[in-house]
Amino acid sequence: QVQLVESGGGLVQAGGSLRLSCAASGRTFSSYAMGWFRQAPGKEREFVSAISRSGASAYYADSVKGRLTISRDNAKNTVYLQMNSLKPEDTAVYYCAASGGSYYHPRLYDTWGQGTQVTVSS
Repeated sequence: QVQLVESGGGLVQAGGSLRLSCAASGRTFSSYAMGWFRQAPGKEREFVSAISRSGASAYYADSVKGRLTISRDNAKNTVYLQMNSLKPEDTAVYYCAASGGSYYHPRLYDTWGQGTQVTVSS
């Protein structure tokens, strides 16, 4: 089973950018679909973005379309989330997750990282 470690969170002003990274252990990274979820205080976890095993297909929640870009480097066992034009409502803990199933089914993600905090100030 793959293990996931996120990095890249922090404090940024509205309109700014951050790039989150998620490093995976193991030699089977390319066999997993990868996703990013977020959870703000008092809110349910949100399925933000996901990418297929090859990287050819991606999903974005409506709330982040046009501002966030997911990518992966299977040679480096890493998935990225480039976040531009950040808004205060993007403030949340962001979690990386892996799925052995389809990338666009949030309930199939069953391996999680520890999360990284993103705070966007107004």
